[in-house]
Amino acid sequence: MPHFLYTLDRDKWLKTASNGTVIILELEAKKDFLQLLLLGDEDEKMLDRYLKRGDLFALYKGDLKATVVVTQEKEDVFEVKNLAVWPQEQRRGYGRFLMTEMCRLYSRLGTRMLVGTGDVFETLNFYQACGFTRSHVIKNFFTDNYPQPIFENGIQLKDMVYLERFLKNDRRLKK
Repeated sequence: MPHFLYTLDRDKWLKTASNGTVIILELEAKKDFLQLLLLGDEDEKMLDRYLKRGDLFALYKGDLKATVVVTQEKEDVFEVKNLAVWPQEQRRGYGRFLMTEMCRLYSRLGTRMLVGTGDVFETLNFYQACGFTRSHVIKNFFTDNYPQPIFENGIQLKDMVYLERFLKNDRRLKK
């Protein structure tokens, strides 16, 4: 795991790794990342509902590789609303790296991180590999809240599956 330098300036939170990976908190031009964000949530109106109140982080290694949006849902509970990695950059560890860093960062502010996703084996397996466990299901979330059917890996999404990870006292976050 690379070591990071933390800096804070007027506009951005910046985290730079010794291997050239940079994570930046974008405070202003969140819509500049729309094309990538739409990979994680296909409906721009739904995306607008949480993007305004969420923290958007962009991961660069040379150029932009991935983004993640995190919202505060309760005083000590945060939720990953959107995690997107360019298709040509997937399976290179960028998504997992962002999830690890978000859990590490938000462990200073809260006790639990949530993520809601479709009931697709590969996606659920990814989040479980990141330390998340199943929490609950919202039946018909995708069919009730999106104007068009949404498909992932050829499967139409219907139910939203929530997973959670407890952040406090998590030994994986101490490094």
